[in-house]
Amino acid sequence: MTVRSGSADDLVRAKRVLLEPANGKRRLGPEGLRTALVDLHDFWLSSRATAIGLTDRVSLIAVGALGRRELAPYSDLDLVLLHDGRRDVERLAELIWYPLWDAGIGLDHAVRTPGQAVQVAATDLRAAFGLLEARHIAGDPALSDKVRAAVRQAWRAGIRSRFDEIADSAAQRWAKVGDVAHRVEPDLKNGHGGLRDIQLIDALAAAQLVDRPAGAVAEARALLLDVRTELHRLAGRARDVLRAQDADEVAAVLELGDRFELARALSGAARAVAFAAEVGLRSARGALPRRGLAALRRAPVRHPLDSGVVEHAGEVALARDAAAPRDPALVLRVAATAARTGLPVAAGTLHRLAETAPELREPWPRAALGELLSLLGAGRGMVDVVEALDRTGLWGRLFPEWGAVRDLPPRDRAHVWTVDRHLVEACAQAARLTTRVARPDLLLIGSLLHDVGKGRDEDHSVVGESLAVHIGRRLGFPGPDLAVLGAMVRHHLLLPHTATRRDLDDPATVARVVDTLAGNGLVLDLLEALAEADSLATGPGVWSPWKRTLIRDLADRCRSLMAGEPLPVPGPPSRLSQELTAAVLADERPQVRVTEDGPPATVVIAVPDRPGTLAAAAGVLALHSLEVHAAELRTAGKVAVHEFTVSPRFGGLPDPALVRADLVRVLDGSLRLSEALARKERDYAPAAPPAESVPPPRVLWFDDEASGAVVLELRGTDRIGLLHRVAAALEGCGVDLRWARVATLGASVVDSFGVAGPGADGALPRGERRRVEQAVLAAAR
Repeated sequence: MTVRSGSADDLVRAKRVLLEPANGKRRLGPEGLRTALVDLHDFWLSSRATAIGLTDRVSLIAVGALGRRELAPYSDLDLVLLHDGRRDVERLAELIWYPLWDAGIGLDHAVRTPGQAVQVAATDLRAAFGLLEARHIAGDPALSDKVRAAVRQAWRAGIRSRFDEIADSAAQRWAKVGDVAHRVEPDLKNGHGGLRDIQLIDALAAAQLVDRPAGAVAEARALLLDVRTELHRLAGRARDVLRAQDADEVAAVLELGDRFELARALSGAARAVAFAAEVGLRSARGALPRRGLAALRRAPVRHPLDSGVVEHAGEVALARDAAAPRDPALVLRVAATAARTGLPVAAGTLHRLAETAPELREPWPRAALGELLSLLGAGRGMVDVVEALDRTGLWGRLFPEWGAVRDLPPRDRAHVWTVDRHLVEACAQAARLTTRVARPDLLLIGSLLHDVGKGRDEDHSVVGESLAVHIGRRLGFPGPDLAVLGAMVRHHLLLPHTATRRDLDDPATVARVVDTLAGNGLVLDLLEALAEADSLATGPGVWSPWKRTLIRDLADRCRSLMAGEPLPVPGPPSRLSQELTAAVLADERPQVRVTEDGPPATVVIAVPDRPGTLAAAAGVLALHSLEVHAAELRTAGKVAVHEFTVSPRFGGLPDPALVRADLVRVLDGSLRLSEALARKERDYAPAAPPAESVPPPRVLWFDDEASGAVVLELRGTDRIGLLHRVAAALEGCGVDLRWARVATLGASVVDSFGVAGPGADGALPRGERRRVEQAVLAAAR
């Protein structure tokens, strides 16, 4: 298509042709599309400039994405019209801006003299970054070169006084937007490890403080740009946040399989950029020009920190006589020292170690294992250090098995970290719990390795057990310790899954856990601590007082059984239950009591026994913003007693009289519970994710309780009143509910119900189960 210089409509039509598929296929890949868009805009702008007489003492420059030749579809144009005193410059500007505006093209524009351009760059960081990347489009090239040179010279001259502002601005942006690598829906431009961090590194390089990025950062830049280009093309507008529902299509265009492969590639790219930006800022600070009295000060002194390790200019570095080939523990000693002191490892030290440190022989020297445990036991201080080791290849040299989980995105929405980062976070959490267990070394190593089997086709716990034993043997642990380490990884989900999804009053539940652990009390203690560390490292809300109580109760019951002590047995109905039962029998009206021993609290509801009472009670609790963790169900003659363990979603506990009043209205039909819950969900529920990004609910059946009880397990997305809907579905199918456990994991839930059929034996045949399952799934949707 011919693009005339006078009409921006032709420019728009030409862009549309580039974006529209031909024969059902995209005309250009992302890189080719960016190149074509830049060339198209350059041609129109230069032709327009020639047509209006933009030649002597005036020039047009592009900054931003067009200046960098990284223009994505639907991105705004950033243009600056430079002039050296021409009186008709406003007329020239209007002749360029107005056709673009009339055609609906986004435009960020300015008119500057060289002096004004330098001045705005000196006072506005964003403007400075743009002008550092300015590219001549049309007009007087000497004027464009003059401004570019002046801006760069002023940038280098003033970098010392502006550096703190640059570093603070980056830190604030990272804190506000978060990491590209670990966000479910990352901001490709502004996030930590995104495109703006690459521009930051370029700006530091323009100040001659660091080298321009290459290698991994250059590859990351290409991937981030390609994803952003396809995101713009797919959305039909400028967008920087990659949403889950768009990721699969973007991944397909980039031939990355699915959104999980795309997430893994983005994570690796973003972590490379984030690491380069952080190291770049530290290196740049050390390279700042020294003036005045500062230039007379002596160079920073090296302070010894450990054998072969010193502090130099606020970083951990190698002593002059340190040599990794003759000191096998040096890499880990440097890392442990950095984690312990909170100082970063100098980039030069990391690169030197990466080039000279040999692989450790099996078994590791005792000193190397000791330094590893010192690193892992440092808690939060270890997280950035392990990241630095991983980015420079040192961590993979220590743990070759790490490659399978590196940058591996989680499949469970409750997880907020990639698998490798989750392992590091779990280890950091476990460091706080080492005083609770007899073997803190095994707790740290087990926490670091508990999910190392992910990223493979088999059960990650089974694969992980084998890998953990292999790694433990390489580290130098003896045979009995290897068995404990393998059992930790193999059964790391045993306590949380059992405690939150099974009836702990059933002796068969406790016996099965003890049998699984072969009666090993040490493994039980380690698994209890690991369950807490694992939950805390998963995401917000996964570890709760209720979950802590359940796991502690299960572990205590297991210890009692291991010691040959009798297990606690469910006692007779409490005095409160008896009082409520008597009150219901007296006036046939519901009774409600709330006791706050917790958190969590307990709500006991007694009602005349009839179908639908559990669903009604659960729905009323949801109306009063109570999150139900468990429900114990009993029948005393003609009275049903429901005991709920609850926590307020926000605020305090409700007035029992108000709960009772609403329950009465529900049972007599004057309050339509389904409509009230729908209003509650509309007004108070968090913004729901797009339907296409929400996995469908699943129902699983388990028949492994010695008592013969059947367990129905629902896995789905949390929503207000879910327990009410599922209970109504079960009661509608004529199923007898004996108990319920509700585990909320972020936006997901795992609800377990002890159920029995209407027959004397409580069995649920396959056909009956299919009918119940369909009803529960319909309620969960």
